[in-house]
Amino acid sequence: MDFLITGGAGFIGSHLAERCLREGHRVTVIDDLSTGSADNLKNVQGNSQFEFVYDSVRNDSTMHLLVEKCDAVFHLAAAVGVQLIVDRPVHTIETNIHGTEVVLSIANKFRKKVLVASTSEVYGKSEAIPFSEDDDTVLGSTRFSRWSYACSKAIDEFLALAYHGQYGLPVVLVRLFNTVGPRQTGRYGMVIPRFVDQALSGRPIQIYGDGKQTRCFCCVHDTVDGLMALMKCPQADGRVFNLGSSEEITIEALADKILSLTGGTGGKEYLSYEAAYGKPFDDMRRRVPSLERIEQCIQFQRNYTLEDTLRLVIEDKKKKRVN
Repeated sequence: MDFLITGGAGFIGSHLAERCLREGHRVTVIDDLSTGSADNLKNVQGNSQFEFVYDSVRNDSTMHLLVEKCDAVFHLAAAVGVQLIVDRPVHTIETNIHGTEVVLSIANKFRKKVLVASTSEVYGKSEAIPFSEDDDTVLGSTRFSRWSYACSKAIDEFLALAYHGQYGLPVVLVRLFNTVGPRQTGRYGMVIPRFVDQALSGRPIQIYGDGKQTRCFCCVHDTVDGLMALMKCPQADGRVFNLGSSEEITIEALADKILSLTGGTGGKEYLSYEAAYGKPFDDMRRRVPSLERIEQCIQFQRNYTLEDTLRLVIEDKKKKRVN
């Protein structure tokens, strides 16, 4: 097959591109490198089955050309990362909503299947743990810019499902829960690469809030397994799926584990959200996915524990520090 990956120079997209090529597919990546990096694609550059297009998914003419010649679209292009969302809320909203509008409209014209990467953020502050795909969402006040990301991705979901319901366009919605692994940057607020960088530098690991909030982290290799299987599964069309891990850990315990694995000597320090972000920040205490639906549909199972994943990230960061 010929796959188009939007945002394919990003952390997840680059791993997905490699996987598609290993399976013998042709891959075209479009990315404006606003948050992605050409360096993420160094392992596939020169592959005759790979093409990179430096442009935005919001460019209609480019997207017409690329979607017409592909068989299916992985739509991963988005503004992501808590720090980026706080710093550039207009960019977040415009990128996420308009980019998806363009992708879905053109995919519908050419009748190409689209897998849309969404986020666990759409559950907001819901306390219905674990989060199930048909649960209500509970979003915070519009004065907190972090919820602009959740709202923009929820609109992406509504729009994709509307294209499916009204026009029969084959779409799959995938809510990703804290995907981590090699190549992920801490530049936009992602917690694990930030913690690992701090620990390897001998600096204190900076924990925002009291550290009692919990998250579930999924290795990018497991995430890519899930994305590929959902794209190939006709029974997934028109449905929403959680994709992640149910291995829950507090941020404080995560810092301790990273200090232990890296031999970090800087210890931990705690910052208020306002000190960290320069403005009030609305966070949630727990975020745990129900994986029942994806396990039933594609028999999804993880192959990497959190510790396995942390070791991969640490090894990757050490190599980059040497180079």
